[in-house]
Order: sequence, then structure tokens, then C-alpha cells
Amino acid sequence: MGWFVLTLVGIAAGTFGSLLGLGGGIILVPALFYLSGIIPGVPEITPQLAIGTSLMLIIITALSSSISYAKQKLVDFSSAFLFFIGSAPGAVIGAWLSAYFDKDSFTLYYGLFMLFMLLILTYRSKLTPGKNKEWKTTRTYMDISGQVHTYGYSKPLAIAISLLVGILSSVFGIGGGALLVPFLLVLFRFPPHVAAATSMFVILLSSLVGSITHITLGHIVWSAVIAIAPGAWIGGKLGSTLSRKLSGKGLERLMRFVLLLIAVRMLWQGLM
Repeated sequence: MGWFVLTLVGIAAGTFGSLLGLGGGIILVPALFYLSGIIPGVPEITPQLAIGTSLMLIIITALSSSISYAKQKLVDFSSAFLFFIGSAPGAVIGAWLSAYFDKDSFTLYYGLFMLFMLLILTYRSKLTPGKNKEWKTTRTYMDISGQVHTYGYSKPLAIAISLLVGILSSVFGIGGGALLVPFLLVLFRFPPHVAAATSMFVILLSSLVGSITHITLGHIVWSAVIAIAPGAWIGGKLGSTLSRKLSGKGLERLMRFVLLLIAVRMLWQGLM
């Protein structure tokens, strides 16, 4: 029964993570805390184990969804590799910083972080640079309705932001999408579907780097990885497929709802 529940968790995390470009860590990390009693051979999950195990599973979700998104030609690979220049060293730094968390402080900071992301998405229209803002690097994308989207960025700024994303993703075990996607939407005006797809590919690369560090630190619960991995792979494919059926505004509304649920639950646990 325990293995079945963990597989369902993998499907849920993989689906939402892929659909929204978040990676799935916002579901995996809380789930590992709450379900630690049913994970074979693990009496209690520490923040470090939850973070490292989550990142390991995010690799599976990100690989599965990235393959699907690439077939749909939604991944901006040139931008993704640029973001990876900053996120790679950030992932290593974050993995080492995670060793300083205890469970209570971790859940509190995690909830605050999710709340911060929710506020950014909710007020993105007031934060977005003017429509006439011209970035040195620009891209165009035509969606399925025929509408052409123009977006872009400054390369130094993109690398600096991705460094922060890499650190926080490895600290919290979320893959980085919860921070990267809002930046892509708000600051660089990526179309929502391209933001989600490109984020998942960046998550794949940075999670590989962060997981290697967590493995060396002994932060992986391998029994949980084995139990959740099949569901994470299925969910990754399912989320990328469902993404095409939702509008850009629909994706954003769903993302805000998920962030609100996680933020409230983690803040409640951290404060009580």
C-alpha cells in the first residue's frame, strides 16, 4: 500500500511540475515529510533528505517532460543553456547551504518562499517592464492560435537571476521552476507555454548538478526514489500533454492556486 501511495505522489508531482514548469518539488518536499512513515526503512525525513531526494526525482520528471516539450517545439534551448550557466554553480552552493536547516525553520522558510512567488505572479502586471522595453537578446514565438509573442532578456541579468534560482532550487529541493517561471513571465515576458517548457529543461540540467552534490553528502533516500520514480516519469509526460490543452491564463491561475495551497500548509506547520 505504501509503495502505491508513493507512486501516486510521483504522478501528482510530475504532472503539476511538468504542467506548470515548476519541476514538482513543491509537492514532493511536503509529501516526503508527511509520508515518511510509509517509506521503507526510513523512520523520519529530515529537511536534507527531503531536499536531496526531491531533486533526484525532479530529474526524472524533467527528463520525461522535456522530451515531450521538445517534440512540441516549445523549449527555447539557446535561452535554457544560458540560464544553466548561472544555475549550475548555484545548485552546488545551495546543496551545501541546505545542511544548515532544521525541520521547523525549513517549513517556515519554504512557506514564505512559496508566498513570495505567489505575490510576484499575482501582481505581475504591475511588475512587468513596459511593452516598449527592448532587450539586447530577443526571441519570437507563434502560439497555436497564431498570435506572435516577442520576448527577450539581457544575458548578464539572465545569468545573475539563474544563479539565484540555482541556489534556492538546491536549498529547497524544488528544481527552481517556482522561481524561474515567474521571472520568465514577469521580467522577460516569455509566453506561458514556452516559459514552462524552457524552465523544465533548465531544471533538468541544474537538478543533475545539485543531485550529484546531495549524493556526495548522503542526502538521498533511495527507497523513496525507487517507489516514486515510475509515477514521476508518467506525470512528466502527462503534464506536458495537458499543457497544450490549457490557455496561458489558465496555466497561470492553476500555478497561483497550487502555490497558495503549499504556502498555507507549510506556514501553518512551521508556525505551530
